Amino acid sequence: MPRFTPTARRPAAGKLISLLVLAALLAGCASKAVPTRQENICHIFADQRGWHYHALQMEKTWGVPVHVPMAMMYQESSFRHNARPPRRTILGFIPAGRPSDALGYSQALSSTWNDYRQETGNRRASRTNFADSIDFMGWYINKTHSINRISKWDAQHQYLNYHEGWGGYRRGTHRNKAWLQGVARRVDTRSNSYHQQYQGCQRNLSRSRFR
Repeated sequence: MPRFTPTARRPAAGKLISLLVLAALLAGCASKAVPTRQENICHIFADQRGWHYHALQMEKTWGVPVHVPMAMMYQESSFRHNARPPRRTILGFIPAGRPSDALGYSQALSSTWNDYRQETGNRRASRTNFADSIDFMGWYINKTHSINRISKWDAQHQYLNYHEGWGGYRRGTHRNKAWLQGVARRVDTRSNSYHQQYQGCQRNLSRSRFR
């Protein structure tokens, strides 16, 4: 009779490990895929199930309604994990540097991101990770509420703080920027739309996590 030893079973174990690694890689790629239906928050969370869980965790931690940072994230990066500001050009065609070092879903600057990591203890946080990015936005919105007394539900003025910084907002740097005020109004409109949509699908999204 043939003798079955641990050595004889190694190929099968090796295949299993390879499959698990492949599955993990595919899952990682899927989590960073850009949602194709960004006009509807229900479709976004249906495409990226893990995102809803992380958004709920953010809401629980910071008391920030899900639809506000999601609307801001749409404006900042269109949900692209590796988004960066477009490069400037000289004379309209010579490539130059980027206007800032903003990166990722939240388009956070490295200096502000470092403040977040230090304050929260989330030192391994990455700007290209959705869970870290939405938690960062919840942290920022919560601090805006504390510093400048802006409601966590006020997407328009939260966005102005996000763009100009807390000091800039207090100094009124946004007041002479008609284009920025227009963007902030669009963020507010999208936030309201996301809120209405989310009310209709939140329960089903929460249930689907346990199916």
